Amino acid sequence: MKLAQRMAFGYYKTKFKALGAVSPRKAAEAAFTLFCTPYHGKPKRKMPAVFNKATSFQLSFQQLTVRGFEWKNDKSTNGHVLICHGFDSSCYKFADYVTPLLNKGYAVTTFDAPGHGISDGKTINALLYSQLMLELEVTRGPFSAIMAHSLGGLALSLSMEKMENSASKKIVLVAPATETTTAIQHFFHFIPVTPKVRKEFDNLLYELGGKPPQWYSVTRAVQNTSCKILWLHDKADQVCPFEDTKTIRQLKLPNLQFLVTNNLGHSKIYKEPAVQKAIVDFICDSHFNVNNITLPDVEYQWM
Repeated sequence: MKLAQRMAFGYYKTKFKALGAVSPRKAAEAAFTLFCTPYHGKPKRKMPAVFNKATSFQLSFQQLTVRGFEWKNDKSTNGHVLICHGFDSSCYKFADYVTPLLNKGYAVTTFDAPGHGISDGKTINALLYSQLMLELEVTRGPFSAIMAHSLGGLALSLSMEKMENSASKKIVLVAPATETTTAIQHFFHFIPVTPKVRKEFDNLLYELGGKPPQWYSVTRAVQNTSCKILWLHDKADQVCPFEDTKTIRQLKLPNLQFLVTNNLGHSKIYKEPAVQKAIVDFICDSHFNVNNITLPDVEYQWM
């Protein structure tokens, strides 16, 4: 752990302890804000060249301006793909998917979520993100396929429970934040709080959407949709643990294909060329089956 990280954790431990002594509720509110704040804020990132060929757009969403990009031409007749980034990330990181999808005859839309990149705001949570996806489906869609990474994957699974015509869509979940309870446990491992503050934190989550923390679960949500799903996860993922996928893999849902990689971690997985090809093939090929492809140095299985 870097010195700056240790100092930051020490600062918040002290802050939450002091707030908790006065008001567990205020300490929980401060902890929740931190939990929803991207680690690096909004770093300036160089725009990939392919974004210069896009049409930019703005969307007014809950008093924030969300900014995104769309690629579409006369050959974009096969469908429309939405790409959603993860926590502390940016749409720029998924530039490698644009050209292959365009070449296959698909339109592509991507964006920066609130608190990220060139969009407004300072924080994001799964419920807000899922509501934004529903808004994008109405204003920029409809989408024939949606790909999402990390927190975006959790938000996508929640939005699919409410999205109209969801059964006809293809969904790609890349290292999704499978269980919110795991993320919360990880957060409070580094910044411990008293049981009273922890209880108030859970209360805040319940008040946010009328559901307990365990409801915010990809495992739970994907069981409520019949759309075709490709779920990719790495065994060495340190952010969204592979262990959290055990239950959903054991269910062997007929509409879910599971692809497991090794030693790519949480972010390298979507940058791996073989994985990128598999994702594009899944979106574009109605007969896609992981058992019929060969990915170098990648373990895959049908579940």
